[in-house]
Amino acid sequence: MPKLNETHDPSLQSWVISANDPESDFPIQNLPFAVFRHLDGNEAFRGGVAIGEQILDLAALHRLGPFEGTAARALEACTKTTLNQFMSMGPTAWSALRLNLSRALRSDGPLSDRIATCLVPQKEAGFAVPAHIGDYTDFYTSIHHATNVGRLFRPDNPLMPNYQWVPIGYHGRSSSIGISGQSFRRPNGQTRAPDAAEPSLGPSKRVDYELELGMFIGPGNELGTPVSLEEAEEHLFGLCLFNDWSARDIQAWEYQPLGPFLSKSFASTLSPWIVTMEALAPFRTEWHRPADHPQPLPYLESEANRNGGAFDIHLETLLQSERMRGEQAPPVRVSLSNFRHSYWTVAQMVAHHTVNGCNLRPGDLFGSGTQSGPNPDEAGALIELTQGGKQPLTLANGETRTFLEDGDSVIMRGWCERTGARRIGFGEVVGTILPAR
Repeated sequence: MPKLNETHDPSLQSWVISANDPESDFPIQNLPFAVFRHLDGNEAFRGGVAIGEQILDLAALHRLGPFEGTAARALEACTKTTLNQFMSMGPTAWSALRLNLSRALRSDGPLSDRIATCLVPQKEAGFAVPAHIGDYTDFYTSIHHATNVGRLFRPDNPLMPNYQWVPIGYHGRSSSIGISGQSFRRPNGQTRAPDAAEPSLGPSKRVDYELELGMFIGPGNELGTPVSLEEAEEHLFGLCLFNDWSARDIQAWEYQPLGPFLSKSFASTLSPWIVTMEALAPFRTEWHRPADHPQPLPYLESEANRNGGAFDIHLETLLQSERMRGEQAPPVRVSLSNFRHSYWTVAQMVAHHTVNGCNLRPGDLFGSGTQSGPNPDEAGALIELTQGGKQPLTLANGETRTFLEDGDSVIMRGWCERTGARRIGFGEVVGTILPAR
């Protein structure tokens, strides 16, 4: 697990003034990665690092040749159109570049005048999916979400027998994963009404969001070689926000016996910024498994995972309807949860995914599954907030929702804060549902 070092010092200030705002998601203690280009240009995408309201253009920085050794090689990898090569280099290279960037961006940085020419305002940038995602796996790590949804279908036995023993997941579709700002059509699919003898094809009537975190894999592992729990985080580059849109009515008809298919593959949306595992080090927390629950098998158990395998990350979901946008009304919060409630840790997900010898590759993506907390207002999906559509959610302007309507935008935000550390954030991920074709 990454340790605290000089880059985490809460007293650090940057010569990029906007990074010193205590409410900024992107202070010098964060330094998350993305790929971007100017909105008004046709140049190639390349790596960038967020600092306050600016982006440090890593391709432009590389041309200045400010670093040496491992940090210089890592910087060169960030000039590519995706971050796969950089992700493949592993924690030593990631940490070396982050340390050199931190020193260069500090208020006493000797290269500030030269590096200032490499800044691009975030509002003038367009983003792309930060890596080529070869494979995508979606987990189901919130026991509160699993229980709430399971209770809708199996009131007397909401959790399946394996849930408390194994990190449940399924392989999803990487081709439909987009970046924040994504708009997508309401999906068509096959559904069957409760009173119908046969299914029919048509637009989903129950499109939902899912509040998740995405996890990007760094170095892979050889086919047939499991990754141990102790080594798991050496294979994790960082975390981002992730909205795994779902068509609940299509899902209900198709999911047995092999799980989600067309109900999940029509769209998923990532936030642009990947917060590195090192940046998250101050916000680690204990991972708990209730004493009366089954305890993990040995390959999913360690003292280090118990002591600091979880993360204290606030996760917020907001909704803005088409009417609200027309009236210039801001989005409204519909839930606030926290990743510390996850039933399984990120390291356990990696260890379990590879225990059969499955080989991961740089840029592969994990979804955490919907992150719901123990209280009703911490639910990470409308299917929970509305009890499967039976209790409509009333918005601030009087509109109601059971599931998403055409024109609705969903905004998700994440941040970490605690006494003795500088607040860092993930930015936001935004997606909008359009009418079906």
